[in-house]
Amino acid sequence: MARQAVQTDQAPAAIGPYSQAIRAGSLLFISGQIPLAPASGQVVEGDAATQTHRVMQSIGAILQAAGAGYDQVVRTTIFLIDLADFAKVNEAYGSYFDDPAPTRATVQVAALPKGVRVEIDAIAHLG
Repeated sequence: MARQAVQTDQAPAAIGPYSQAIRAGSLLFISGQIPLAPASGQVVEGDAATQTHRVMQSIGAILQAAGAGYDQVVRTTIFLIDLADFAKVNEAYGSYFDDPAPTRATVQVAALPKGVRVEIDAIAHLG
C-alpha cells in the first residue's frame, strides 16, 4: 500500500522529520497538532480552550486538504499538560463533532512542544 503525504499551508508546517498527515489506503493519519498560527509558526497564546480551537482548525484544514471533514474522524488522542483543563478542552473539542463522536483517549503529559497546553492527533476514514 502506497503512502501519500497530505500537506496544506492552512495548518502549521511540520517542525521536524514528519508529515502533517499520511494517507494510507482509506485511512488518514494526522500528526499531533499544537496551537501554532499557520502563517507565522508562533504559538497561539490563550487558555486551553483557545489553544484547542486553533488545534482543531489545523486538523480541519488538513482534513480538507485530503478531501475529508470532521465527520470522517474515527479516533483522536488529546495530550494535556494539566487535566484540570479537561472541561475547557472537552467543550471546545466537542464543538467540532456531531454524534457519533470519534473514539478518543485523553492523557496528561509532563510537557508538550513549545510549552503549549494541548496537542491532538487524529485518524480519519476516507473510504
